[in-house]
Amino acid sequence: MPTFRFSPIALLLIALFLPLLAGCNQNDKTPPAMVAKAAVAQPATGCQSCHPIQIGSNHNFACTSCHNGDATANSAEGGHRNLIELPAHPYNMNNTCGRCHPQQTTAAATSSHFTLAHEINLVRKAFGATETLASLTNIPVEEPPTTPLALADDLLRRRCLRCHLYYQGDPYPETEHGTGCAACHLSFKDNDMQGHRFVRYPNDDQCLHCHYGNRVGSDYYGRYQRDFSREFRTPYRTDNTYPRPYGVEYHQLTPDIHQQAGMGCIDCHPGTQLMGTGHQGQQTPVTCESCHDWQVGKPLPTANLVAQKGQLILITKQDNKQLVVPPMRNPAHRQYQEKATCVACHAQWSFNDQGTDLMRQDSDDYEPWSFLTVQGSLEVEAELENNLYGPDNTDPSMIDKINGETRPGLWYKGFIQRRWEDMLFCNDQDDRLTVCRPSLDLHLTYVNEDEEVIFDAIPTTQATQKIRPYTPHTIGKAGSFYRQRLTNHTDNN
Repeated sequence: MPTFRFSPIALLLIALFLPLLAGCNQNDKTPPAMVAKAAVAQPATGCQSCHPIQIGSNHNFACTSCHNGDATANSAEGGHRNLIELPAHPYNMNNTCGRCHPQQTTAAATSSHFTLAHEINLVRKAFGATETLASLTNIPVEEPPTTPLALADDLLRRRCLRCHLYYQGDPYPETEHGTGCAACHLSFKDNDMQGHRFVRYPNDDQCLHCHYGNRVGSDYYGRYQRDFSREFRTPYRTDNTYPRPYGVEYHQLTPDIHQQAGMGCIDCHPGTQLMGTGHQGQQTPVTCESCHDWQVGKPLPTANLVAQKGQLILITKQDNKQLVVPPMRNPAHRQYQEKATCVACHAQWSFNDQGTDLMRQDSDDYEPWSFLTVQGSLEVEAELENNLYGPDNTDPSMIDKINGETRPGLWYKGFIQRRWEDMLFCNDQDDRLTVCRPSLDLHLTYVNEDEEVIFDAIPTTQATQKIRPYTPHTIGKAGSFYRQRLTNHTDNN
């Protein structure tokens, strides 16, 4: 029998490769490098073993400090015992955020952003209410509604109040947000919370999660929401791929000159206003005149304004950009300051949605709405799409955005016309000419499940001023025709 002999080099190669060949079998396909890594890696423990989020340096403490639960449990069920899912929610914030920020949470609880008292009382009194509610949580429920006021209350609770701080917003890509304190101080984008880093100075994207559509805030960026009807939502596309981050496509108009300069919302709207008593808590309110007509010796409206060599400098809160505040020099300011507001000349365009029709329909007759499937409410749109084109038919219903209950009926919305070209004017409380909008030009309809018309296009009461003053955030240079604009409306006063 022949004898096989291996050279020293062959023996060395066999010694090197034999361990590797032994490991290459069908039952073990883990690369050696991964085996070594797994041997030294330490698994995450506690809450972050399932929720690997990054905590901001100012809130770098245990998850259970805010969310409760049990970080030592070995199961999700055990870990989530007594869990507080939304610690910053208005119902929880005093016992969570308030432990470190008691003054802020106490003030915020009665602020206009939390109660929306001005907005809800304006609408309710337009439909006959005589009492004043302290908060949106006090809006009564009557089911089914038997009066125009009860119908307006249902409208507020289920269709209008989708942006308030008790609710997480419509789930469009750029309208979903946190609740309570987190609505402003935790960043959201594309329906997703961007980590757990609380921000002291919210950027404008945070504000626009609520202040979108044809409302103040959206106009600051020059956005005018298109009509709901399919024929008017240009550019017309058949593949439904045109982006709708805020629910409805928008026309891109001229942004506000302050936005173009780099100013954010919070540069004029400080925390004392947003989380407190509004301008009442400030020695000098932030107005056009308090900044642009500031004089040496006068108090400064906000802390991010400084006086240097007789002129005012604004330091933006987001990026510390320094902007010189131009003073009022045109003689027209003195000539007309008692007759007109600043926006009467300087507003470039304004919201003019006339004839807003809102209809609650409890019957399942969806076909008439096939050309109005874009509604600015994803809840309504999903219901329409499913019943018009989907496999399953459902009874019309909507969620109460305050208590989370589901009740019968869908609220549809439409307009007689939507325009921005011709601004509306009226007089403010000081009898000065100012820009107005038809914010209370509302008509409510109710059709029950038997297709009986209970209320048919009920308008606001005769005593209600449908065209109301407001401050459009579309400021720019007055232009060549400001005198014509003023004389056309002031000479007869």
